[in-house]
Amino acid sequence: MEQLQASLQARGLSVSNLPDKGRSLVTTKDFYPGEVIISQEPYVFVPNNSLTESSCDGCFSKSNLKKCSACQVVWYCGSTCQKLEWKLHRLECQALAKLDKERRKSVTPTIRMMVKLYLRRKLQSERVIPVTAIDNYNLVEQLVSHMLDIDEKQLVLYAQMANLVNLILGCPDIDIKEIAENFSKIACNAHTICDSELRPLGTGLYPVISIINHSCLPNSVLVFEGRLAVVRAVQHIPKDAEILISYIETATSTITRQKTLKEQYLFTCTCPCCIKVGQHDDIQESAILEGYRCRDNRCSGFLLRESDDKGFVCQQCGLTRNKEEIRKKSRDIKALLDKAPKSTSSGNPQDAMILYKNIEKLQKEVCHPFSISLMRTWEKLHEILVQLEEWKEALTFCRLTIPVYERVYPGFHPLLGLQYYSCGKLEWLLLGETDDAIKSLTKAVDILRITHGTNTPFMKELLMKLEEARAEASYTLSCKE
Repeated sequence: MEQLQASLQARGLSVSNLPDKGRSLVTTKDFYPGEVIISQEPYVFVPNNSLTESSCDGCFSKSNLKKCSACQVVWYCGSTCQKLEWKLHRLECQALAKLDKERRKSVTPTIRMMVKLYLRRKLQSERVIPVTAIDNYNLVEQLVSHMLDIDEKQLVLYAQMANLVNLILGCPDIDIKEIAENFSKIACNAHTICDSELRPLGTGLYPVISIINHSCLPNSVLVFEGRLAVVRAVQHIPKDAEILISYIETATSTITRQKTLKEQYLFTCTCPCCIKVGQHDDIQESAILEGYRCRDNRCSGFLLRESDDKGFVCQQCGLTRNKEEIRKKSRDIKALLDKAPKSTSSGNPQDAMILYKNIEKLQKEVCHPFSISLMRTWEKLHEILVQLEEWKEALTFCRLTIPVYERVYPGFHPLLGLQYYSCGKLEWLLLGETDDAIKSLTKAVDILRITHGTNTPFMKELLMKLEEARAEASYTLSCKE
């Protein structure tokens, strides 16, 4: 712990025990928007491989993949990644190669992650892999497991998974209970590794990053540069303040956020957003984000249940909406949504587009214009229409999402910046709407330079697109003059 504190102190940070929170990461200096607070390589990580989709075990690339000829489980994009991972994979490969073909199918990314955890501990204990203040197994041991809060069904599952890991490792001296507890630690502490556009690539365990607590209104953001986890400030964070990130998708009602956090991370959030649960403003916002619209299309009011529970009353104009009517439309929407996974995986985007347009039509009849459900449908239609190269219509749906994004996300949220970027690319590269593109790309840069920095290939490409769009607009204007 002393070595960790000394290492963090050099970064302007300290680990403190805060009431009702336990270990927390606290500043010992001021941090400013866009400034890197801390970065860390994963102690262990795995790509999101499945029986149908694979990626490189070193860099997550999906191109030029070759399967390890010995274990037949792990993939690499080339010799560079294979050599970088060889110290650890050599032991993993020997263990996996002993399994029969059917047993190898049981080696999920989560099982692999646990196998790699113990093999890395072994290599560090033998000094094959160096140990540092922020890269050692002791930090994993200090992570919270919440074992006492887990139900019996989950405990049984962890025990079964622990037995499989023990079988793969072939080390009878490793305690099964310890492996099961580590599965719980991974469930509570691991992070989803994403690319620059927040698309999931894999899972990593970052023991120091895991000290950072959650807030639904965070002062920092976690992004990834390859597999490196990077935490940046999104606002001024004064000395002696706690660093906070969001663990979950925050574009939901307070009750939904609290339910998600309780189920996945086993705690109840008491951030400034969540302590308002049940108050008038929170009830209103929940009714807008997850409730119903007024039956008068000209009214932007939200609905609350009548006291006799027979219907819903618009809080703006007073019109009542029949409960059974809403219930029927909601069932119709659910029936269509149940068909959506099959439709989107069928390989026929035209059918998927028709289905989602029917969903949107019904949702617009019953959902508030700022409904999260409606926003998700617009996102899906944007994605499908891009696939179909229907650029103008794709842009229409992308633009529809922006007001909802601006409502549900803080000003410096990467998803908001990325949605502006999506608009800008469609406006400029595909539709020639240069002036609108400059506005969208500028808004994207203003947000993403804070959340992503400016030195990654992704950000360099975005900045280049903005400069090219500005140059084109300047040239067009000079030609007119």
